[in-house]
Amino acid sequence: MRKPSRTSLRPASAKPAAPSPVRTERADAGAAVTEKKRSSLFVGSTEKAFQVLHAFDGPLRFMTLADIARASGLDRSAAQRLVHTLETLGYIRRVPDTRNYALTSKVLQFSYSYIRANELIDKASPYLLDISRRLGETTNLHELDGPEVVFVARFPGQHMNNIDIVVGSRLPTFFTSSGTAMLSQLSEEEQREILARTNLSPRTPFTVTDPEALLARVKQAGERGYAMIVNETVMGDISISAPITDEHGRPVAGINISVPTSRWTPERAEAELAQEIQVAATSISKPKLTRVSS
Repeated sequence: MRKPSRTSLRPASAKPAAPSPVRTERADAGAAVTEKKRSSLFVGSTEKAFQVLHAFDGPLRFMTLADIARASGLDRSAAQRLVHTLETLGYIRRVPDTRNYALTSKVLQFSYSYIRANELIDKASPYLLDISRRLGETTNLHELDGPEVVFVARFPGQHMNNIDIVVGSRLPTFFTSSGTAMLSQLSEEEQREILARTNLSPRTPFTVTDPEALLARVKQAGERGYAMIVNETVMGDISISAPITDEHGRPVAGINISVPTSRWTPERAEAELAQEIQVAATSISKPKLTRVSS
């Protein structure tokens, strides 16, 4: 996978940015789950270590100890001890000649291990690569993680619209075509539960945020077998997706083609790409189990 590096250094005088809505929402959701399921086996210090690592989920690449404490929700003393421990283990580094800290490449080992062990990525990649090479457009594989979809494979085309999106990037499930396609294979109760946990702050002027309109779009995707989103997560982007399902008809991933509005119209994209993406998704999906009547 191509993983463009993104580096920038916040001036020492700049005011620390508040935690992003997505990161805050994820931390709140995690805290709620932790509180509900906590048992004598739960290791609180491990949870706090991950809170420090997740502090870097927001827009800041470099953070002071105060920034980390604020973003992780920990007091300064606890944050200092955890940062020191993670620095000693090699997951966080001190930026030379500054008071800032940053993640190290060692954290990528977790991503590499996950991708290497993911059979779905192995199965889907030849289809994604073939479409990308034939059409010259970007193809992606997304997995559903509650209110967000995660990019787990990405094959950039010749006309890639957004280089900031890389493997590991997350987007709101209801705002993406892959998320919409996967949601269409879930029950309405499950759809509404995920919607209740979704941050509906618009990402572009065209983002649909009305809950009932979003649910109606999911229903339409279920009827058509694919979903199409235009300009809602990234300006200038048309995305068409279809769900990949397991033997029980449950969504395990979504496959999508992303094309620029500068070269495609929504009508042309739907006419030429919808069937293409559906065929690929069907080929990757597991055949549904059939019940044998006695």
